[in-house]
Amino acid sequence: MTETLIDTLHEADVALSVEAGQLRDHPAVETLGFLSEISDQPPAFTLAAAATVAGLLTRQSRLAEGSTRALASLWLATQIKGRIKSAVVRTRPHKLLEEGHYETGVNGPDEHDYNSFPSGHTADAVAAARAMGRVAPHAQGPLLAAAGIVGLVQVPRAKHHLTDVVAGAIVGLVAEAAVDAVFKAVRARPRLRVALRRDED
Repeated sequence: MTETLIDTLHEADVALSVEAGQLRDHPAVETLGFLSEISDQPPAFTLAAAATVAGLLTRQSRLAEGSTRALASLWLATQIKGRIKSAVVRTRPHKLLEEGHYETGVNGPDEHDYNSFPSGHTADAVAAARAMGRVAPHAQGPLLAAAGIVGLVQVPRAKHHLTDVVAGAIVGLVAEAAVDAVFKAVRARPRLRVALRRDED
């Protein structure tokens, strides 16, 4: 029963990729796709690093912290999704559309066309959006909405299947949550020392 449900969802996911992929040359999809490249690793890391430096130089603590959080979250998300991609094989939609070839499994070819799962663009976008939102709560909604668009447009772009996008979002959330836990632990240490001293007194 469970296997049947999984197979049904998998087939629907692939069918959606084929259908949505017909729009990959649409001007709106191309424009959004171009803009979504800001969440690719090189530009994402560059922007986060530049914002960190700018925040430190201008002594804007919120900018410095938010961008530092984003930089750390991007790094961790990249590590996680990289390990998954190297282990999980899944053909990208464009290869299916252009060559009629599709396969999925584990421990297969570790190549770009077979590394569809999970979506790195989505992982990075969600991780950075959540990280910046920690220090700018009022911007949390718009940032996550933008990250959602970055992820969802990968489907009609024929870059990723919808489940790749969902998995990428989970990776981004997990990575950022881990970084947030580290920040909270570091901040709690001085408070712990003060509390211990008071107890000793």
